[in-house]
Amino acid sequence: MRITICGAAGRMGQAIIAVAKADPDIQIAGALEYDGNEAIAAGGPIIASIKDLEKFLTETDVVIDFTNPESALKNLETAKKYNAPFVIGTTGFTQEQKNTISEIAKSIPVVFSPNMSVGVNILFKLVEEVAKKIPDYDIEIVELHHNKKKDSPSGTAAKLAEVAASALGENINNVGVYGRHSSNKARKKGEIGVLSVRAGDIIGDHSVYFAGPGERIELTHRAHSRDTFAAGAVRAAKWVVGQKPGLYDMLNALSLK
Repeated sequence: MRITICGAAGRMGQAIIAVAKADPDIQIAGALEYDGNEAIAAGGPIIASIKDLEKFLTETDVVIDFTNPESALKNLETAKKYNAPFVIGTTGFTQEQKNTISEIAKSIPVVFSPNMSVGVNILFKLVEEVAKKIPDYDIEIVELHHNKKKDSPSGTAAKLAEVAASALGENINNVGVYGRHSSNKARKKGEIGVLSVRAGDIIGDHSVYFAGPGERIELTHRAHSRDTFAAGAVRAAKWVVGQKPGLYDMLNALSLK
């Protein structure tokens, strides 16, 4: 299977390249970065400009994108022209941008997930089940990432909050509280709190707290290496090839739905 990686010089891009090179069933058709990136200027590990994406799509079975929301949408539009399946690991999309992804997915198969790891996607399922079992418990989500991460909360934390709210029959836009700063304001019943920490080189920790009278349940996922996300992205790429047009997530790719 031939893959093209957008965002190839980034942390995730490099991890995906390493996983792909170690897989005898995968060939890297293209490794792309934004024009002017040092990896291109240095003539690094065969990284080309993202402007050349179309040149690679005729020899590509699937595209994996870990860039930024604006770039990812442009790359997705380009892939659509060539009916190329697409895997999006990029986070930080607005609701309008998510709507655009959904519209494009009517034409090509797209796996769109804020987190590609097996463990986190199992966490999504666990949070849904626990929220349904104890709907009166307070729910708080805390996520930790490295100090270079730009978006907050993380896409994974936002998804966890959406899953919890949906399990309770709520819309996260109505019950979500992001960060807390108040000298005289108690927590409202039914809120779902989401708090972000940015420090050091933390790869990614996510904890969901269900707190009730006299007890609490803590569900936590800690990433020890980016390889787990890279392996998940490659697994999603293998799965999405041959699928019908539509918008899928990692739960589909992992057969957890």
